[in-house]
Amino acid sequence: MRLFIAEKPELAKAIVAGLGGGQRKQGYIDCGSDKVTWCFGHMLQLLDPEDYDEKYKQWNMGDLPIAHIPWRKKVASDKKDQVKVILSLLKEADLVVHAGDPDEEGQLLVDEILEHAHCRLPVKRVLINDNNTKVVKKALDNLRDNSEFAGLSAAAEARSVCDQLYGYNMTRAYTLAARKAGYQGVLSVGRVQTPVLGLVVRRDRQHAEHKKAYYYNVTGDFSFQGVGFTARYQVTESDPVDDKNRLTDPEHAQRIADAIQGQPAETAKVDTKKKVQQPPLPYNLLKLQTDASRKFGFKPDQVKDITQSLREKHKLITYNRSDCEYLSDEQHADAPGVLSAIASTAPALARAANVADPTIKSRAFNSDKVSAHHGIIPTEATADLSNLSEGEQKIYLLVARAYVAQFWPKHEYDQTSVTVKTEGHTFAARANVTTQAGWLTLYKNDADNEDLQGDEADLSADLRQLSAGMQGTCTDARSEKMETKPQPLYTMATLLSDLTRVAKYIKDDHLKKTLQEKDKEKAGEHGGIGTPATRDSIIATLFKRGYLAERGKQVVSTDTGRDFYDALPDQAKFPDMTALWHEQQKAIVAGDMDIQSFVKELMRYVEGEVATVKTQGVMGLKIDTHPCPECKEPLRRIKGKKGFFWGCTGYQEGCKFSCEDKAGKPGSTKKKAAIKISDKYQCQSCSKGLVRRPGKRKGSYFWGCSGYPECKEVYFDMKGVPNFNKQKASA
Repeated sequence: MRLFIAEKPELAKAIVAGLGGGQRKQGYIDCGSDKVTWCFGHMLQLLDPEDYDEKYKQWNMGDLPIAHIPWRKKVASDKKDQVKVILSLLKEADLVVHAGDPDEEGQLLVDEILEHAHCRLPVKRVLINDNNTKVVKKALDNLRDNSEFAGLSAAAEARSVCDQLYGYNMTRAYTLAARKAGYQGVLSVGRVQTPVLGLVVRRDRQHAEHKKAYYYNVTGDFSFQGVGFTARYQVTESDPVDDKNRLTDPEHAQRIADAIQGQPAETAKVDTKKKVQQPPLPYNLLKLQTDASRKFGFKPDQVKDITQSLREKHKLITYNRSDCEYLSDEQHADAPGVLSAIASTAPALARAANVADPTIKSRAFNSDKVSAHHGIIPTEATADLSNLSEGEQKIYLLVARAYVAQFWPKHEYDQTSVTVKTEGHTFAARANVTTQAGWLTLYKNDADNEDLQGDEADLSADLRQLSAGMQGTCTDARSEKMETKPQPLYTMATLLSDLTRVAKYIKDDHLKKTLQEKDKEKAGEHGGIGTPATRDSIIATLFKRGYLAERGKQVVSTDTGRDFYDALPDQAKFPDMTALWHEQQKAIVAGDMDIQSFVKELMRYVEGEVATVKTQGVMGLKIDTHPCPECKEPLRRIKGKKGFFWGCTGYQEGCKFSCEDKAGKPGSTKKKAAIKISDKYQCQSCSKGLVRRPGKRKGSYFWGCSGYPECKEVYFDMKGVPNFNKQKASA
């Protein structure tokens, strides 16, 4: 019996369809001589430090660095039942077919289950990146040996282990050092998280440090045989300009404007070209998050949750965490069914879907550009859109519109470039004239979407009737003073976009090239950090920790975020580490480096950083401290069973001072009421005095021996007197 282990239930269903169908059982599908089961993402997870030793539950600087080599894994608590099913099926199987996604994480996801099961069966590999039955059947006919992909699994394992060790050690080290100085909270450090913070901090500072400067634009209004337009002066080598080739001398600029005012002019060159603009590609998750932020103000994690609901609950869209914008060639045949489903589900797009031409094959249909998943598109399922939440409606309409656009005509326009000569000076203008709006009609409300812009034009005028050598006049001219603008602060949309191209911020050319190479097979990624499945949670964590905040539509760093950034080493706050890791992971994939060496090399770096933090503390972090009145060490706010209180950070040196919390600040000292031992009533077991104590219920009391814990006798209270006739069970 062959056992197929798919990465997710949807893929399992596609494999069953490719095999010819089967009968649903508990946790798998029986296809006769084949059985198909599935995972729900990673079924195993790395052990946490406290799983190795209970002492690690308490954060202690003396325990750092933490490194468990070899590491171990455990079954995720919410996935134990399905793992039992898989392990049971493995006992019956003769052959395993690994059906994880065709990428590093997909390879590890199934491999680690086989390792957990101590599987010694032969294992084949099927590579499926499209659930189209035709594609699946083709893949099933081309099984490969799973050992060919061992390097991919090893690279993913190495990254996972190192991310955990790096994050745990650096976070605990910085947090403990900061708490020692009186800091409240957690200083969270991560390979991806911290460089994302760095992007925002550096952008904020560039914006704040911008010094105003001025430049000058010279423009002329020209008229040629009834055609009027405005053209811009073209600088020459002799002009005073800045580093962006802009005029800097106001008198020089004004002289040019004065010289051409009312003077004859000639069209030196006129060139009209027919241009074609393809529709925007279907969405991947990041592009969808970017557009949803720009249009609706949705946060990235909101979009991921909404798409998850549209996919799992309503079955209206395909896999939602894709990093790909392309579709397979085979999916083109599904167009009539998908367009019909859109028309039925979304009245606002019904006409657009009905007039769409399913025979049009846009650039989106390209199997060679499909990675582990294809772009996010609607399915052939239908629903009443009014029954969906507002967020679900908006996201579905975005996804559906992008799909419909693939079957509308291309946007076609004429672009005319004109060069004008007057008084020895050159001016230029460029104008676009739409000849066929095509798919652009569907995006008439998206004028602010930079991704939809064709070749940039200066004008919307029609210059096509002009020709070279025409005589005309400069009817007016002016010099305009322009102020240089700082680089704009991030919005959620621009931050998400920048995460796909952080390589441009790496100064080392080799590392920059390495990070760009990582994404060379991924359309829409140009040397990024994080993945579509993790970026939203990383950004959410930065907000939760108080490192980032929203100011209107802008995403900015907080004082805490900037102080923390300044306290970190450069390697932590730039994306260089991801580039370095990728280079080593390539060696792992190729078999030139093993996981243990990679992990040990990282731990050598971590050990050095932890040692620095231990000796130097957290430099530059501004902390509002409250000194202990007894030993002068900083106090720290601690959450106890009954709420917050303040304790001394010098507790390990013997200071036991604590006090209550008052609105987030130290209050009065906690003092335990003195225990009054009765001289009148003695314990009947050991003759020591009894103590009247409050009971668990409000207003209740009991009597206990003052010799506790050696003597554990207790007695009921009867109107302030111990009831020796009715003894409670011993404490």
